[in-house]
Amino acid sequence: MKIQYLLTSADTMGGTERAVLTQAALMAARHEVEVVSVFRTRARQFFAIPDGVRLRHLIDATNAAAPRPVAARSLGADDCVSLAALPSRYVEPAWEAVFNRLSDLELERLLRETDADIVVTPTPALMALAVQLVPSRVKTVHQEHRVSELRGISGEPLLRYAPALDALVALTEPTRTWFAETFGELAPHLATIPNAVPGGFRPGSTRVNPVVAMAGRMVPEKQIHHAIRAFGQLTDTFPEWTLRVYGEGPKLSELRNLVDELELNDNVHLLGNAPRMDEEWARASICLLTSRVEAFPLVLTEAKAAGLPCVAYDCPNGPAELIRDGVDGFLVALDDVDGLAAALARLMGDEELRNQFGTAALETLDELSPDRVGAAWESLFGEVAAQAALPGSADAKADRFARHLAGTSGGNVVLAAVPSHGTRRIASFSYKAHQVRIEALHPNLRRHGGQVCLVADHLSAADVIDRNLHLVLDVLEKSGIPYIYFNDGNLRHQVGVAEEYRQQVLDAVAERYADEAVYVAALNAGGGVMKTAMAGTLGAWNLLKAPSGIRVFQPVMTDNGTVRFAGVYGTTVSFWSDSEDGRDLENPAATTLGRILPKESLTPALLEVAGRDVSTAEPFTRTLVSSIDFPIDAVYTWVDGNDPAWNERRNKMFVANGLTPAAEANGSARYRDRDELRYSLRSIDMYAPWIRTVYLVTDRQTPAWLDTDHPRVKIVDHRDIFTDPDALPTFNSHAIESQLHHIDGLAEHFLYFNDDVFLGRPVTPATFFHANGLAKHFTSPTTVPMTPVAADDEFNMSAAKNNRALIAERFGRTLVNAFLHTPHPLRRSVLADLETEFADAATRTAHSPLRSHGDISIASSLHHYYAFLTGRSVPGAISCGFVNVGLREQQKRLTRLLSARPHDVFCLNDYHDGDVPADEQARVIHAFLTEYFPVASQFERGTERNNAARDSLRSV
Repeated sequence: MKIQYLLTSADTMGGTERAVLTQAALMAARHEVEVVSVFRTRARQFFAIPDGVRLRHLIDATNAAAPRPVAARSLGADDCVSLAALPSRYVEPAWEAVFNRLSDLELERLLRETDADIVVTPTPALMALAVQLVPSRVKTVHQEHRVSELRGISGEPLLRYAPALDALVALTEPTRTWFAETFGELAPHLATIPNAVPGGFRPGSTRVNPVVAMAGRMVPEKQIHHAIRAFGQLTDTFPEWTLRVYGEGPKLSELRNLVDELELNDNVHLLGNAPRMDEEWARASICLLTSRVEAFPLVLTEAKAAGLPCVAYDCPNGPAELIRDGVDGFLVALDDVDGLAAALARLMGDEELRNQFGTAALETLDELSPDRVGAAWESLFGEVAAQAALPGSADAKADRFARHLAGTSGGNVVLAAVPSHGTRRIASFSYKAHQVRIEALHPNLRRHGGQVCLVADHLSAADVIDRNLHLVLDVLEKSGIPYIYFNDGNLRHQVGVAEEYRQQVLDAVAERYADEAVYVAALNAGGGVMKTAMAGTLGAWNLLKAPSGIRVFQPVMTDNGTVRFAGVYGTTVSFWSDSEDGRDLENPAATTLGRILPKESLTPALLEVAGRDVSTAEPFTRTLVSSIDFPIDAVYTWVDGNDPAWNERRNKMFVANGLTPAAEANGSARYRDRDELRYSLRSIDMYAPWIRTVYLVTDRQTPAWLDTDHPRVKIVDHRDIFTDPDALPTFNSHAIESQLHHIDGLAEHFLYFNDDVFLGRPVTPATFFHANGLAKHFTSPTTVPMTPVAADDEFNMSAAKNNRALIAERFGRTLVNAFLHTPHPLRRSVLADLETEFADAATRTAHSPLRSHGDISIASSLHHYYAFLTGRSVPGAISCGFVNVGLREQQKRLTRLLSARPHDVFCLNDYHDGDVPADEQARVIHAFLTEYFPVASQFERGTERNNAARDSLRSV
């Protein structure tokens, strides 16, 4: 069998490179093995190429300014430079920026004609290349070297192409489980195979040298500055000890400055790369790892092979797979620098403990021996080959990938849930068995993201937050444990309990939810999550002895698995203590009144929260200066462009103005109804329950699915708001927006939505308004050209230019920028003033039945500048995404929106000059929106949430 391994650069120092070369060496004993390095980046290899392994480079990039193919080509130097400057057709820059069109051409030559039986890839970018380029006879195997569920954008190729693989291999079981849950029946063959410890003689440590060693790339995720700060706490107590840091990278200069700043030059040594790291481990006595995420850290396996005790952050996922806490090392809560120092101090000050841990470290290495790991790979490759030999296997793989594409709108929408903090292994307790037992007890549970979740398609984010509060209060009140509800300004709830009740709280939660899918996260002093476990396992979890607080939650997921509410929606229980003089309550978590609360101010009181009376203190019942207590409405302008009656009215207007319905300036893109309104309202119901009333401004139209009798929904016809009936009918959104302040009953503060704008995650009123009533506005980097209005201007741009003229004339200021596609925070009084201040322009726009170059854009632009210059609006900050679904190359952004949910708001727009047919756009949008917003809102007639809302109103 010929096995071909791909590496981006085989000559660099890194864990992935080392692991692949080790694996290649294992396979070379019985197979023909070749390592293909896409780029040669240095004159000499950092790691030696194993005997029996052939190395081939494709691009010589040792001169970064003049890359060239290693093989003889007729391309000139200028051609190579030009090709290297072009982006790759197969690998997006956000995935891995090093690939380009020159590397594409060399990889096409190699992979399309490869004689390999199996191609193995170690990065998602290389995987994307392989599955797109290798012939169907070649088997593709991807070994994932990072925590895939936390990769972010670099992991997007996995979500897009993994079903096209023959096998997908994880280093740890949590990652393999995530793959299984993400892809379901469309997953390729899945396996878990750890990295092997390289064979041969390895020197052992005597553990007497006063040296702590760590190795890794000096990049942000390694958090080496944490190690330096932790070690800096110990130099006075252990002046003879040194910290040796091996590696290079972009953070080197910054770390040197930190060593200087802390005056640690005598104790902390930054030593660069070490060609024989095994010898450096043997010279040390303790291994340290401070990464924020590690899949299966080779540095720990190599340090343990030298007999070193290890101290590491308990980050996802690898350290807990390799370190037995309290047996051969210490696992420290992520980002707990003080905890690192304490763990190091225990080992530095106790030689007997170091020897005990070091001896234990050697006991676990059999599982990672070359023989065992090599046998696992042999078995996997054999299974893949056997499967490929079966009749119809190629068609089955192609059909699997086709179903994946069909379910994800051509691969642009990936049905994958957002990962959250998982659970770590618990010593002396079968955690998996407990999960299985809980699942068996409740039919409406499902495993997802490493947790057992309640499946519910009718709960909003706010509902889940409130449910989690009830989980806590039910326990505290039944157990008679006194508590104080702390308003902390967060979306989730917080209650405070005196630290003397800590163990009673833990015991009560464990007992009450022993048979429920309820989880508890332990919080450190900074409020960070240390570990998470099911409530029924707390008795076996020794790290819950003294947390500063816990977070209690029941994970909830939708049936389709694309929405999961986990720990961030839980209720925090903070364990407060008395100050030294006994006068104050000192709370580890912030509240709206601070962390230190005078006891004399804490007069008991009741407050209605989440539909029940909760115990609190009187100051927490007050309306604060920072509180937003004024009503906020939402206004939509909406049209159903598929309505024949509306189209007939519009066509008459076109003819009356000398136009045809197909005139480009009035293209159909602005009038298409693809049910976006339904999902935009779902986003409000899911993420902004504080919206008082939704006003839908229409032209004699109403969506059939909308519950028009819902008390929070008001239909407003154009005839109800236009002060001059002669301005109607109108098909000009600028004209309609100029009349919004005439809506009867509209609040002073409201958000103006286009129906293609959506809330992407929970937001608060403070996202859009200040407590003193000031509105916020969100400036776009898009600028308004400093040119006069022209006939070929887009209408939104000519309106912005007209706005600029008005602002310049009134205030002597020149506007430059447009605004983001967000819900626009507006004030009714500002709109009324604009109608008076700029009467001629406002009247002209209101009487323009079709978009005109003489329009002004009031709601989306002029309001913000005018309100800012009259002291009623200020710049704000918001995370906003934008996708032009009419452009095929932008549709891939939908994957990122769905899988990462990174934005507060996002807009799905399209232009009349796009390259995607309208019917395909509709399919893509529908697939995306149904996955992003699967919970039908209370505004949709006959839905579960709608019926519940009606029942609630009847009971009132």
